[in-house]
Amino acid sequence: MKYFSLNENAPNVSFRDAVVNGIAPDRGLYFPESITPLSKEFIDNLDNYSNAEIGYEIIKQFVGDEIPEQDLKQIVEETLCFDFPVVPIEENIGSLELFHGPTMAFKDVGGRFMARCLGYFNKKEKNDKDITVLVATSGDTGGAVASGFLGVDGVKVVILYPSGKVSNVQEKQLTALGQNITALEVEGAFDDCQDMVKTAFLDESLKEYRTLTSANSINVARWLPQAFYFFFAYKQLKDKSKDIVFSVPSGNFGNICAGMIAQKLGLPIKEFITGTNVNRVVPAYLETGIYEPKKTIPTISNAMDVGAPSNFIRIEKLHDFDVDKLRKNLKGYSYTDDEATAAMGHLYKKFNYIAEPHGAIGYLALKNYLKTATNTQGLFLETAHPVKFMDVLYPGVAETIELPEQIKAVIDKPKVSIKISDYKGLTDFLKS
Repeated sequence: MKYFSLNENAPNVSFRDAVVNGIAPDRGLYFPESITPLSKEFIDNLDNYSNAEIGYEIIKQFVGDEIPEQDLKQIVEETLCFDFPVVPIEENIGSLELFHGPTMAFKDVGGRFMARCLGYFNKKEKNDKDITVLVATSGDTGGAVASGFLGVDGVKVVILYPSGKVSNVQEKQLTALGQNITALEVEGAFDDCQDMVKTAFLDESLKEYRTLTSANSINVARWLPQAFYFFFAYKQLKDKSKDIVFSVPSGNFGNICAGMIAQKLGLPIKEFITGTNVNRVVPAYLETGIYEPKKTIPTISNAMDVGAPSNFIRIEKLHDFDVDKLRKNLKGYSYTDDEATAAMGHLYKKFNYIAEPHGAIGYLALKNYLKTATNTQGLFLETAHPVKFMDVLYPGVAETIELPEQIKAVIDKPKVSIKISDYKGLTDFLKS
């Protein structure tokens, strides 16, 4: 499999090079040269396969022969070491819980898969120079990457996060692990962190000091495995006679884009729904046809505080850069903090279900969509455990939550971070 830059001004590369480089020399995101649908027989019989077997069938075409079959199967099996349950909420609505992994966030899948791919390439090539994984996070990405790469030989991880704009639990997962993980606390928003990371990849002055790669969803090894759990969800549906839609709370749009890859692979998804907070660049685009990135507005659903979503260009590519074609496959809604809080309260009081603010927005968007849909069932994605958002849950709910073991392991550890305010702060650190 070859990958090309969506800016179309860089050479095509292998899976290995797309993973190691993260971003193309022309600052474009890599995209697979082809997407071959899986057989209908395979999809109709998902019940007969384990999650690891399903994951391998999905990912093997994107890796090609660059990782041998047995090694790739082992990577997938180690990646998928936890469950992805569908929890019924009300008629035609369920929650797909993606927070049962080591850091209790959906990004554990991509983080673990990418870490193991990089570890394989490093071991195979016997590199004497460490690779530095440089990643920006609005909340959960950093923790998932830190956990996935913790202790991996030949890999150092540098995480940029916006100061004061992640939850206490999220911050501990970024800053308290030590070993090969370093956290840089940035004065600014997530978009500032993301811009620094993109700039660093193309900074020739850094190349003599570091071999850089990214573990944000701009990296194909972080992005593509997220297609797995749409298949896992479909496998669990008891009634497959109704149309299925997925409502995905969206920030950088890698997750929903991976769902669209699952759709391209043949999974019978009717369409997608994106729920955003007041950072509503994509819903506005669907309404007006004008794509206009905005300055980020802080909200209680901080992982969606993104004003310039990197992965949206991949979604456009999947729809031939045709807004009308995209509108037929994607509906967009946005909600305020007050609306998200009210939805968390509704889910708790009526259904005894504890949602955090991102999942609550996914639920609201799905409810909105289903008002005019017939013969349709929907799943909203719960992308992180509510324990990560104790200070913004519906009043009184936080007190009912017992800390999971994954959180107990880090919550009392001291925070260790390095504060920077600009790109020079990042380059000074990387050159030190």
